[in-house]
Amino acid sequence: MNMLLIYVHPNHRSLSYSFMQEVLRGSGENKQVKEVRVLDLYEEGFDPVLVFNEDKRRRDMHIDPELARHRELLLWADKLVLVYPIWWGRPPAMLMGFIDRMFASQFAYRDKGGLMPEGLLKGKSVVCVSVMKGPAGYLQLWLGNAHRMLMRRALFNYVGIRKVKFFEFGSMESPKGGHTRKLDRVYRYFKAVAG
Repeated sequence: MNMLLIYVHPNHRSLSYSFMQEVLRGSGENKQVKEVRVLDLYEEGFDPVLVFNEDKRRRDMHIDPELARHRELLLWADKLVLVYPIWWGRPPAMLMGFIDRMFASQFAYRDKGGLMPEGLLKGKSVVCVSVMKGPAGYLQLWLGNAHRMLMRRALFNYVGIRKVKFFEFGSMESPKGGHTRKLDRVYRYFKAVAG
């Protein structure tokens, strides 16, 4: 299995970075994982801003030469792993901008004239690893599970990806947040995961 790890945090000394390291450590010990490539959106200076004008048309987003390498990585991967914090009840704007620019019509989906499009990224799977200051139940109870609805239904199911797993870790700024246990859980998952 080819794995693309998309890291979305501006600080390499963050807890999100520690989770990314555990994904890499576990994957490195997993015989099912053929290769892991890392896409660090902040480090590479990814521009999350959509631009539409006379030179950049929405209908041509799927062939934008500026994003060719990113499209190749998304097509190459069997499993996408996203590691990011939850800020204001949702993923960072950098990740949402990446999604806006990358999951374009004719690349990630194709309109069929009905209610739902044809997802063009079928057969892939996704794991979202997110951390937040608030308690783990905050997203489910207070925000009506908006994070999972956004990522699973509005994005990944829309483009044909049905297998979506979440690790949502709360209370991560608390000394009683169980950091070591949660990091180990991610490590063990990626050490054993298949397809």
